[in-house]
Amino acid sequence: MLRYQGLFESYFLGGFECSTHRLRSGKRLDEITATEHDRFAHEDYLRLQRQGMKTVRDCIRWHLIEARPGTYDFSSVLEMVRAARETGSQVIWDLCHYGWPDWLDIFDPRFVTHFARLAREFARLLKGETDEIPFIAPINEISFFSYAAGQTGYLYPFALGRGDELKEQLVRASIEAVEALWGVDSRTRIAQIDPVMYVLPADPANAEQAVNAEAYRLSQFEAWDMLGGRLKPHLGGAEKYLDIIGINYYVHNQWVLSGQFIPQGDLRYRPFREIVKEIYQRYRRPLFVAETGIEDEARPAWFRYVCDEVGAALREGAQVEGICLYPILNHPGWDDDRHCYNGLWDYADKGGEREIYEPLADELQRQRKNFRGLVGRERGNE
Repeated sequence: MLRYQGLFESYFLGGFECSTHRLRSGKRLDEITATEHDRFAHEDYLRLQRQGMKTVRDCIRWHLIEARPGTYDFSSVLEMVRAARETGSQVIWDLCHYGWPDWLDIFDPRFVTHFARLAREFARLLKGETDEIPFIAPINEISFFSYAAGQTGYLYPFALGRGDELKEQLVRASIEAVEALWGVDSRTRIAQIDPVMYVLPADPANAEQAVNAEAYRLSQFEAWDMLGGRLKPHLGGAEKYLDIIGINYYVHNQWVLSGQFIPQGDLRYRPFREIVKEIYQRYRRPLFVAETGIEDEARPAWFRYVCDEVGAALREGAQVEGICLYPILNHPGWDDDRHCYNGLWDYADKGGEREIYEPLADELQRQRKNFRGLVGRERGNE
């Protein structure tokens, strides 16, 4: 029997790319400004609703809000909060999507304190603007964040060999932020979002490679296990912090230790449904696909594959609460500003209109019809 509880206002969600980290050049990304989503939030939310997406992933930009320690200016997000209220959109707000103020060192213990204060002040803002139950994702992708920014030097602050240290720091910060949020509004729902992956040895006959590959694969659970108190309990984790599990999945989330990606159609490729079921069976928490997408003409086929696999996982008992198209808008690339055609809509014109990518829109509507038979009628939709 299916266990869908109708956690969100719509089964299909749209997510706005909102990275705000610094590049090696010193440039700070601001994808919300680059896509003009902050300027056209009202229109964007209505656009999503016309496609059946009443629930969205969006974010606040910490570096703008707390440019000086302890001084909070929410003008960069206030109109977005009000646009969500006015359009009846349900938002899952990211508090930290790779970016934080320049005056703060992410490895400093003060990062935890200041992040919790940010969460508290944002919770107060939401409470003053809306009566809706808040949905918050404290820190986006703790596992990838700590790997990329602390271990391999890919993301700012480009640290090397400090991945475990950063992961623990981000777990502490998430826990403290959740407590701050609940202190303002105990109804707040928390989404802990991380990528899922599958890793194999380059040589299956090599026992050492097999052990290393499995250890790499199991590392995807570490942040969730820390948050849940199963690993390193001195960090303060508890099951209550694993309220909702968000899983991010892309075409490159399966690979062998040599670095080569495992393509769909390869006999070694693990069906996404098996990954979904493993996550659900491990944590027994409601989960959703928090990010999935691909570039160019492959968009409809990839979305169809993910939906088919989620449908299979639902039939086999996993509680999957939704699927989020991410990003929902085309955006400039992180490293080169190239025009990434990976969304449902393109850049806005002067009047705020965005051209829709019809093949993906058509697939979305097909999937909405398919999932009505699986999860029932979406709230607010016929």
